Amino acid sequence: MISKAVIPAAGFGTRFLPITKTQPKEMLPIVDTPTIQYVVEEAVNSGVRDILIITALGKSAIENHFDRAFELEAHLHTQGREEQRLQVRNLASMANIHFIRQRELNGLGDAISYARWHVGDEAFLVLLGDTLVDSQVPCSRQLIDVYNRLKSPIIGVEEVPPQKVERYGIVGGEAVEPNTWRIEVMVEKPKAIEAPSNLAIGGRYILTPDIFDYIEKTARGVNNEVQLTDALQLMHKDRAVYAHKFEGVRHDIGNRLDYMRTSVKYAAKRKDIGTDFKAFLKEFVAELD
Repeated sequence: MISKAVIPAAGFGTRFLPITKTQPKEMLPIVDTPTIQYVVEEAVNSGVRDILIITALGKSAIENHFDRAFELEAHLHTQGREEQRLQVRNLASMANIHFIRQRELNGLGDAISYARWHVGDEAFLVLLGDTLVDSQVPCSRQLIDVYNRLKSPIIGVEEVPPQKVERYGIVGGEAVEPNTWRIEVMVEKPKAIEAPSNLAIGGRYILTPDIFDYIEKTARGVNNEVQLTDALQLMHKDRAVYAHKFEGVRHDIGNRLDYMRTSVKYAAKRKDIGTDFKAFLKEFVAELD
């Protein structure tokens, strides 16, 4: 049973400067909802309510977002805006959210190591704080279901076009059930001709507590940082590690163009503004022609 989740959210977000000078990248809104709120909601909707968010200096806005705001709640109450009051209040009660700071930004693997004492001897879910997956069944729930069958670490993957494999960590392996492979090789950002497949690591994992021992053994890699992929490469030499192709569309808000695409797609499907927004888009595209 997976009962704990870890959300790394400590990076500088330099690709979004100047806004990320004072605002965490994970707090960038998709319409009116911070990106990391969608990530937390995915964990909660997957049945996981004990969540550790790994932050860094300057990221207090994340903690504030998931805390109570008594003055705001009181103001909304006096205004008779009960729906909004409950919306704000529920942010603090949707899950048991804990925070710890990564003291130095030494990579994703190092960030995950800060969860060691929180998760103890339990397997746990990892969701990257700047990655959304739009799916009918929450992506994390899909991975949990696979873990419950295989009882081994699971890496969520997606198929990407061959010309894009060099942007991602790519896995290859032997199929063990539909959409699930036992990993035989992991390559970080390979050239298309050298890639073992087109299955790209998609920002969702189920990890077992022995990952912390492998992180300790992992030498610094890309950018002189401790990379989670490198630790997983060590792990899969000793035990089974699986990749599962999840159903859904992944959105990485780590760069400006993908962030704008995500914002447009999410706005277009909103019940409150979607119809009017799509009409605007049609008019705007017509003007471009």
